[in-house]
Amino acid sequence: MKNVIEALQARGFIDQITSDELKSRCEKPIRVYIGFDPSADSLHLGNLLGIVALAWFQKFGHTPYAILGGATGRIGDPSGKSVERIFLDDGTLARNVASLDRFLHKILQFDGGPKPVILNNNEWLGEFSLIRFLRDVGVHFRVGQMLGKEMVRNRIQSEEGLSFTEFSYQLLQGYDFYYLHQRHGVSLQMGGSDQWGNITAGIEFNRKMGADSIYGMTFPLLTRSDGKKFGKSEEGAIWLSDEKLSPYQFYQYLVRIPDADVIRMLKMLTFLDLDEIREIEAGMHVPNSAQKRLAQEVTRFVHGEAGLVAAEQVTEGIGPGTESNLSGDVLRKVAADMPNAALSMQEVVGQKFVDVSTRVGLTPSKSEAVRLIKNGGAYVNNERVSDPAFAFTSANLIDGEYLLLSAGKKKRILVRIEK
Repeated sequence: MKNVIEALQARGFIDQITSDELKSRCEKPIRVYIGFDPSADSLHLGNLLGIVALAWFQKFGHTPYAILGGATGRIGDPSGKSVERIFLDDGTLARNVASLDRFLHKILQFDGGPKPVILNNNEWLGEFSLIRFLRDVGVHFRVGQMLGKEMVRNRIQSEEGLSFTEFSYQLLQGYDFYYLHQRHGVSLQMGGSDQWGNITAGIEFNRKMGADSIYGMTFPLLTRSDGKKFGKSEEGAIWLSDEKLSPYQFYQYLVRIPDADVIRMLKMLTFLDLDEIREIEAGMHVPNSAQKRLAQEVTRFVHGEAGLVAAEQVTEGIGPGTESNLSGDVLRKVAADMPNAALSMQEVVGQKFVDVSTRVGLTPSKSEAVRLIKNGGAYVNNERVSDPAFAFTSANLIDGEYLLLSAGKKKRILVRIEK
């Protein structure tokens, strides 16, 4: 395909577009942006859709812009939120912005195509006084239209309500689009489907200010077939930063994607040709084959080849059926790339599995640990534990230093004995 809009439509990537003219406009190079919220010091799996969208535009010769919300992060976008966000202090926000900036500079260095641009919207929004912003920007927004936005209606009708601070957020994002269009020639803003109201507010503001040929596009949120959002596990968010989630843990989350969702994820989170994805789908009679390919492609994109190698080495080194291969050398190599905990010898030897597993977070409670054992899902060094009273001895320690505890065949924690 020669047009990025056609390519994205074929992959189910497009939810709404403000004008059908965008397709013909994309026959020539344009500049396109997505905003990233610095509410945490790492992006998560849901944010990856935006990064992939920018990559697709770059592959077709368009210039991607990533905008960090150094200013808007002080307010917090109410879209998709049922309660008002807790405001971050200036120091935390600055650290989050710096962390996201480092990550985006690493992942947005796509091979070939126009060079990505990363900006912080505090550079222009931070210069405004309240009076000047209300006079120069606020005067162009009509309260009736703002109240008509779905995100505003939903919050106003909720028990929590909507503060004036959150209500004004669409003015800030609308001005972002205006500034980027005027100063950088950006003509397309993209975002998840919950950003439609903010995006159209920015387009309306641009048009009132005399701008033309500007567009908005949204992509579906990353949700499972049952309607729940992807990007969260029992342990928390699926972070993109290897400082918050190791490549192994990231890889393992993707390997566990349900069959009902894996093909859609391959279309939306990878750059594989659709013909190849159809071949993968046809081969799904081989258990977990599609999930493994998804995990390989996405882990490589986010963590690089080295991250993928580390994830696969850990998976191979501690996987089911590797009892005879588990050694201190193997576990020392994989320790940094998987969940682990350090305990003293006294906290392990002579202690019950139910106590140790709860202490290191493998199970949330002793009763859950007992239930895990009775259901056949408790393992020590890849060997099943069948007795709820099982207690560790020094013979269980690999090289006198390690224990590999597992809940089922997917959740594992490496315990290291402190000396």
